Amino acid sequence: MKRIVSICLFLTALSLSFVACTENTDKQTSTNMETGEKAPAAKAKLVSHTVAGIQVGDQAPNFNLKNIDEKMYSLEDIKDANGEAAKGYIITFTCNTCPVAKMYEDRIIALHNKMSALGYPVVAIQPNDPSLKPGDSFAEMQKRAADKEYPFAYLFDDGQEIFPQYGASRTPEVYLVDNTLKLRYHGAIDDNSGDPDGVTINYVENAVSALQNGQNPDPADIKAVGCGIKAKRT
Repeated sequence: MKRIVSICLFLTALSLSFVACTENTDKQTSTNMETGEKAPAAKAKLVSHTVAGIQVGDQAPNFNLKNIDEKMYSLEDIKDANGEAAKGYIITFTCNTCPVAKMYEDRIIALHNKMSALGYPVVAIQPNDPSLKPGDSFAEMQKRAADKEYPFAYLFDDGQEIFPQYGASRTPEVYLVDNTLKLRYHGAIDDNSGDPDGVTINYVENAVSALQNGQNPDPADIKAVGCGIKAKRT
């Protein structure tokens, strides 16, 4: 009997020792994660996501990019359908090759034709690296724009310096800014990427209407649906 009691006491002591060891290990792991020593890559990714891009209410970066006509354009160089200074801009990151961007192509043309007449022209920017997507080269941009008769500026983010400043990650992805370059709406064009006939909410059109009525767009931020922007890893 004494031997059985001794064995039980030994096993209990061993169990308590294991729990204490586990707790210490967990505490050490937690401390290391908090300092970033155990998972530096995850922490760097989180910080990058936090600081990158602009939020609704922020000032949008201006730029000077080459258009398909081979001239350089900043936002103030782009006029509305009446040739007057724009009331705002529908900055749209898009490309030639993304299947979702292709599905939106005619809708973006129609959006420009309708909204530019109200003072809000589309300004399209192609952000993909052509070395990764040859179909998005400047020559292919010119060809596509000519084939589709783009009525809007189609600018090349050569060097991929602009889309990270905005925080764009998808094609297509919209940033609606007013004439002070304040971001008023960000995200999706509408609520049905796959079927233009199935659209029930035109987010960008509604946002422009809100601005015309002196109101803030609501919703002001809807997640964009599309292809990831193709950028070289650094």
